[in-house]
Amino acid sequence: MPAGALADRLASLTSWHADWSGLRVAVLGLGVTGFSVADTLVELGARVLVVTSSADDERSMLLKVIGADLLEQADLSTPPVRLVEFDPELIVVSPGFPPDHGLLAWAADHGLAVWGDVELAWRLRDKMGDPADWIMVTGTNGKTTTVQLTATMLAASGLRAAPCGNIGVPVLDAIRDPQGFDVLVVELSSFQLHWVNRNPGGELSPYSSVCLNVADDHIDWHGSIEAYHAAKAAVYENTRVACVYNRADPATEAMVRNADVVEGARAISFGLDIPGPSDLGIVDGILCDRAFLEDRHRSAIELTTIDELDKAGLAAPHIVANILAASALARSRGVDARVIHDVLATFRLDAHRIEVVRVEGGVRWIDDSKATNPHAADASLRAFESVVWVAGGLLKGTDVDELVARHAARLRAAILIGRDRDALRAAFARHAPDLPLYEVEANETKEVMPTAVKLAGEVAQAGDTVLLAPAAASWDQFTDYAERGRLFAAAVHEFLGGEADDESASGH
Repeated sequence: MPAGALADRLASLTSWHADWSGLRVAVLGLGVTGFSVADTLVELGARVLVVTSSADDERSMLLKVIGADLLEQADLSTPPVRLVEFDPELIVVSPGFPPDHGLLAWAADHGLAVWGDVELAWRLRDKMGDPADWIMVTGTNGKTTTVQLTATMLAASGLRAAPCGNIGVPVLDAIRDPQGFDVLVVELSSFQLHWVNRNPGGELSPYSSVCLNVADDHIDWHGSIEAYHAAKAAVYENTRVACVYNRADPATEAMVRNADVVEGARAISFGLDIPGPSDLGIVDGILCDRAFLEDRHRSAIELTTIDELDKAGLAAPHIVANILAASALARSRGVDARVIHDVLATFRLDAHRIEVVRVEGGVRWIDDSKATNPHAADASLRAFESVVWVAGGLLKGTDVDELVARHAARLRAAILIGRDRDALRAAFARHAPDLPLYEVEANETKEVMPTAVKLAGEVAQAGDTVLLAPAAASWDQFTDYAERGRLFAAAVHEFLGGEADDESASGH
């Protein structure tokens, strides 16, 4: 097909009911996202070749069952002959492929269109009838909590709502769900946002959107902090109703100011201080909405209180910020304040997010394994006064110097784990040379946490918190952050033995 005719055809593919038959698509990656892409495209009648450096047996078998082809080759730095001979008309890329990957360079050289799974899902969102509204959530930290909260608030108000995207359920699976939805709350990573709004016909237009915060992360993938920020900023483009931003993070406000939005879309801020008109915030321990009411210049609506959140284990400052962001998104879609109040009375955080493992002898043991970068660890450390900090792993090119400097005064000791200990050790030498510092030299996964917990337990005193908030990814020693957290908790119970103090079961 001539290049112009192909470009016109791709631009016209903006509906499930368009003609996708025979389109040759190369899908890069065979993780959860890649399989959902292949499954969807086969259902549409496209010819699909999945290209991956490794494939597990189950997904390989399922590809054969659905009728997609598989190209598995360890070295994908240059395009395999079979991919070249397939002559794809479209590339759909999984988030694991960085922009400078050899296959993407080849695609660019040959003028091939590249879509992400999110763009494909947006084009196909009418499968079950009237498309659901999309509420889009990104940020360096807090995405999953905010998405879960928002979806729960929407569902409690009677809307058919579902969390999806980077949270674990591919957005392509959500748009194909036979029951259909009124609203999808879509968690988006910077990897996914990098590929949106690049192709005619595929421009996203969310109902409401938020970037919760921005800090250095994934610089190795994006190539620069500027590129990372630009990817996050894409969440606001073409927003129709509310651009929600963090007024404590000027970068998110700048993103909203620079976004090209639908006329009439409002800028709504959230923060832990007193809110102005069009803001959500806190007054005398009361979470207030001054954005979604008639007389917002002279009054406010109460959502809940810090005391009530504390009883639910939700009072850590960064969690309160997530609650305010989720409340703004839910309120933008018409959820009543009383519904939000009732949801917050029963909502509980995911495992490995500031989760109390045990309280024994006045020492609190906390699993925040999901703090996989310095920004998340910073928020976690701020929640406690005296900390024995278990930190380390894969730093992904981020700088930990400022994190150590900011929190050195609240540390009783630090226990370093993982591969990238050098940067942490150097930061402690600069900013806390007298702090007791211990390193876990164990290489086997099963040895890491028992050693770290034993070291922490020997130095912790009554009133301390032993905090696993690694500020780093887990893949050097663990399958993921969840395994890291589970092994930490198991090691804590093994080390302490016996029965837990009553407070351990309180969840806060």
